[in-house]
Amino acid sequence: MNDVIQAPTIEYGTLAPLLVVFGAAIIGVLVEAFAPRYLRKSVHVPLTLLSLAGAFALVIVQVAVNSVPKSASAMGAVAVDGPSLFIWGVILVLSFVCVLLINDEGHFVASAAAVPGSSDEAEAEAAGNQHTEVYPLVLFAVGGMLLFPAANDLLTMFVALEVMSLPLYLLCGLARRRRLLSQEASMKYFLLGAFSSAFFLYGTAMLYGYAGTVSLGGISKAMSTGSLLDPLLLIGFAMTGVGLLFKIGAAPFQAWKPDVYQGAPTPITALMASGTLVAAVGALLRVFWVALGNLDWNWRPVIWGVAALTMIVGAILAITQTDIKRMLAYSSIAHAGFLLVGVMATFGSAEQNAQSLKAILFYLAVYGITTVGAFAVVTLVRDPGGEAGHLSRWAGLGKRSPVLAGVFAFFLLAFAGIPLTSGFFGKYAVFAAALNSGAQPGDQMGGWMAGLVVVGVIASAIAAFFYVRVIVLMFFSEPAADGPAIAVPSMGTVAVIAVSLLVTVGVGLYPESVLAVANDAASSLFIR
Repeated sequence: MNDVIQAPTIEYGTLAPLLVVFGAAIIGVLVEAFAPRYLRKSVHVPLTLLSLAGAFALVIVQVAVNSVPKSASAMGAVAVDGPSLFIWGVILVLSFVCVLLINDEGHFVASAAAVPGSSDEAEAEAAGNQHTEVYPLVLFAVGGMLLFPAANDLLTMFVALEVMSLPLYLLCGLARRRRLLSQEASMKYFLLGAFSSAFFLYGTAMLYGYAGTVSLGGISKAMSTGSLLDPLLLIGFAMTGVGLLFKIGAAPFQAWKPDVYQGAPTPITALMASGTLVAAVGALLRVFWVALGNLDWNWRPVIWGVAALTMIVGAILAITQTDIKRMLAYSSIAHAGFLLVGVMATFGSAEQNAQSLKAILFYLAVYGITTVGAFAVVTLVRDPGGEAGHLSRWAGLGKRSPVLAGVFAFFLLAFAGIPLTSGFFGKYAVFAAALNSGAQPGDQMGGWMAGLVVVGVIASAIAAFFYVRVIVLMFFSEPAADGPAIAVPSMGTVAVIAVSLLVTVGVGLYPESVLAVANDAASSLFIR
C-alpha cells in the first residue's frame, strides 16, 4: 500500500507580512549579484522601505478586514494571534525608522575585507565604495524578528533565532570608524550568540525527549498528564531559558550587550536595542506562558531572581560607564529586567493574564521608539574620529545645541520613567500588573511579587541618577573649546527623531489609545 504524502497547507494571506519581508530580502540579494555597483543603493533603499511599509499595511489589513486568526498557520508552525500581530507592527515600525538611520552616509565601512588602516581600505574609501548588502541583511534580520515571537514550535523558533541573529553578527562588524572595536564586537556577539543558540537547541532536544513533540501546545499537553519533575523537562526548560534570556540581555547573560552596542554601527545598535528586544521578549513569553505554563511554580522563582538581578546590575553598572553607548546598553539591561517583572505577572485568571500581557506589549512599543530616538541623537554628536562616545565630550552640549540636547534629555527622562512621558506609563503598567497578580487568590508568590516591585522601584531610582547626571553635564557644564561638532542631520534622521519625540510625548500625555490596542491584542492569545 502506497502512502500518500499530503502537501502542506500554507495560509499565504495570514503570513503575507512575513513573506513580503523575506521576499524583498531575496530580491535584495539578487540586486547585489546582478545590478551595477553604482545602482545598488538607489534600488535597495526604496525596496527596503516599501517592503517594510507594505508589510505593516498588511498587518493593519489583517486586523481591520480579516480579523485575528483563530488557529495556528502553516500546519501549526506559526501562531499569528493578537500578540504576534501587535509585535509585528511594532517591529516593522522600528525597523522602518532604523533603515532611515542606516541610509545616512558615513556609518558603514567602505570595504569590510580590508585590514583596518591599510592602503586597501584607503583606496576603497577614496573610490566611494559602500556596503549596500546591509539592506538585504537588515531585511533578513527583520524577517527573523517577525517569525521569532510568532513561532508555535521550538524548531521553527530556532530557525527564526538564527535567521535573526546571523545577519546581525555581520552588521555589527561593519562600522566605518573604530574598526577594530567593531570587529571585536562582531566576534564577541557571534561566539556568545552561538553558545546561546546551542543552549536553546539542546533544550529543545530535551523537551522533545520529554514530550515527543516540539509543538508548544503539545509540550503543555504532555506536562498536564506527565511528571513535572522529569529530568528531561527540567533540563530542557533550563537550557531553553538560557538561550532566550541571552537574547534579551538578562543578567547573568548580559555581558555581550555593552561591548556589542558600543562597537556596532549606531543604526545597527538602535535596531538591536529596539527590534531584537521586542522579538526576544515575545518569544520568551510564548515559550514560558504557552509551553511551560503548567511549570510556573518552577520557573517563576527563577525568573524572579533573574529579574531582580537584571534590574540591579543594569542600574548600578550604568553609573560607572563613561561611554554614552555603553551607558545606554546597561540602561537596556535594566529595562529587560523591568519587562521580566511583567513576565512574572502572567499568572492567574485569563483576565489577569491579559492585563499583564497588555502591560508588556505597551512597554515594548514605547520603549522601542524612545530607544531609536536616543541613538539617532547619538549619531549627530561627532568628534573628528567618529561619534563622540565619551561622556566628557557631551559637556555643555545644551549651550552648543540646545534643541538637540533638550530632545536627548527628554528621551533620558522617558527612560527614567518620569511622569508625562511614555516611559512612566510603561513602568507603571508592568508594576501594577505584577502587584495585581500577587493579589490574586492562590498565587503562592504574592508577597514575592510585591518585593520584586520594590526592587524595580529602587532600580528605577538608581537609574534616574545616571540619566540626570548626563542632563546636568549637558546643561550645567561649560563646553570645551575643542568640543564635538553637531552634524547636519539628514531628512531621514530628522524624521526619526521627530517621530520618536512625538510618540514619546503623545503617549505620555494620552496613553489610552496605545493601551487600548495592546489590550485588544493581549485578549486574542488563542493558544494556551
